[in-house]
Amino acid sequence: MKRRQFIQQTTAATTLLGLGGLTLRSCVPKTKHITILHTNDVHSHIDPFGPNDKRNANKGGVARRATIIEAIRKENPNTLLLDAGDIFQGTPYFNYYGGELEFKLMSMLKYDLATIGNHDFDNGIDGLYAQLPNAEFEFVSANYDFSNTVMDTHVKPYKVLVKDGVRIGIFGLGIQLEGLVDKKMYKETVYHNPIEIAQDMSRILKEEESCDLVICLSHIGYHYKNNPNRVSDLNLAKATKDIDLIIGGHTHTFLPKPTIAKNSIGQNVLVNQVGAYGLYLGRIDFYFEPGQALNSDSTTIIV
Repeated sequence: MKRRQFIQQTTAATTLLGLGGLTLRSCVPKTKHITILHTNDVHSHIDPFGPNDKRNANKGGVARRATIIEAIRKENPNTLLLDAGDIFQGTPYFNYYGGELEFKLMSMLKYDLATIGNHDFDNGIDGLYAQLPNAEFEFVSANYDFSNTVMDTHVKPYKVLVKDGVRIGIFGLGIQLEGLVDKKMYKETVYHNPIEIAQDMSRILKEEESCDLVICLSHIGYHYKNNPNRVSDLNLAKATKDIDLIIGGHTHTFLPKPTIAKNSIGQNVLVNQVGAYGLYLGRIDFYFEPGQALNSDSTTIIV
């Protein structure tokens, strides 16, 4: 099958970044501000870590995250909330409820989109499918072909969202499941090369969908030091164009601020990942001004 056929109170660091070459379409008459909030690898951590935890005592938890998100939305109504996968597995909540609680709480927090991580198959693809009615948000994954599974038609390759007239295209990518997940858990799900798919997705979102901002929700890993050529977010950034932001997962990488990578034509791409277990909330603010390069501020928030 050809690839086109299926297509982090605030601490740490703040930085002003220019993403060279991207300008807003002339029809947008004034400077506009879009906020992207994101999580990854929450792994069913509903409650804060306990007071006796050696590393993360009293940190994290859905309630704290909800309070922070609500305050940011009041500050800027043009806010999106995204997740880069591995929502499931890690606490007894998943063992008992099978993902129901995770999806219901994410719905209450009003997540806009999520992608699918390998641990989201831990109750099998049928278990994932069974919890979809509890998710009042959509899933995007462009390189998993679910056409011969119960998930067929329930996962889109991409979604275009519009905030204050700004068109935001978001697509998802997942890690190779073979050798990582038992075949009986994902069944007939077909994996396609993420980089090849991303090349098509970014072109479609930029050229055909006329998106002002292109975001990749990735669960392929930030970087693999022992295997630098392995498919990863950094290699993805280098091999593609038209992607402005890669929000990553899988490797539980904590970045105090996004990495600035160069894409295939020498333009800047932001690559971010905020650890795991709901301990951090990533925030990136994009500022669109007609005729000017796209600028952004970034902050990792301790939950």
